[in-house]
Amino acid sequence: MTGSTIIITGASSGIGESLAKKLGLKGANVVLAARSLEKLEQICNNIKKSGGSALAVPTDITQENDCKNLINLTIQNFHTIDMLILNAGVSMWAPFEEIEDISFFNDIMNVNYMGSVYCVHAALPELKKSKGKIVSITTAQAIIGFAHHAGYSASKHALHGFLETLDMELEGAISFMNAYLGWIKGTSLRQNAYGADGGKIGQAGHSHDHNTIELNPCTDKIIQAIQSGKKTVFIPGKLRFISILNMLMKKWLHKKILNTVRAHDS
Repeated sequence: MTGSTIIITGASSGIGESLAKKLGLKGANVVLAARSLEKLEQICNNIKKSGGSALAVPTDITQENDCKNLINLTIQNFHTIDMLILNAGVSMWAPFEEIEDISFFNDIMNVNYMGSVYCVHAALPELKKSKGKIVSITTAQAIIGFAHHAGYSASKHALHGFLETLDMELEGAISFMNAYLGWIKGTSLRQNAYGADGGKIGQAGHSHDHNTIELNPCTDKIIQAIQSGKKTVFIPGKLRFISILNMLMKKWLHKKILNTVRAHDS
């Protein structure tokens, strides 16, 4: 990682913040992108105090010009882009039939899908020059549907299809990695998720269980997978069986997912 330049979206908290700090300690030039400049600058200062190199770029990834600015400032400061980590995301938690106004589906799609498309489109020429890597911090919901997450799962399916198509078209000019994550403790994804009324659900209603993964071990495994050149990593590892179970035992899997979601609702 030493000397490489890595852009991380959604870097102001949770997984993005943790990755930024750890990659900074490994000697990378870390470019942090998110909407909150204050939070980004705090993280940048912490990285620099630890001897790392970091740049804060306030970015709303739903705005194409912001994404272009992110890439331009990265090149101006570090002259190259070696890795783009697509981490920014927003979720939901509501049965589709109970949703009062589905307009927030547009917000989910704009952040989770179009925001990544804008960043990739702007960064791709530089990534090809460096033979770099795109890392997608995603979820098993990119592979199968998931109850109470219709808009979120759809957006992750869209991103998965986009990146797989790009991987095919580029024929090895850059590399790709997907990190499929389960429920992670220590992020704000759930409290910032949309509820049935279109508002954020906050702290209400959705508890963690024994299957929830701690943040630090999760980001350690992501970095290990990047360093080892993996195309995919599943955290926890049992998620790798999701596709097979969905083909061979769909009814059982769907029931298990419903029961899991209902347990988290209680």
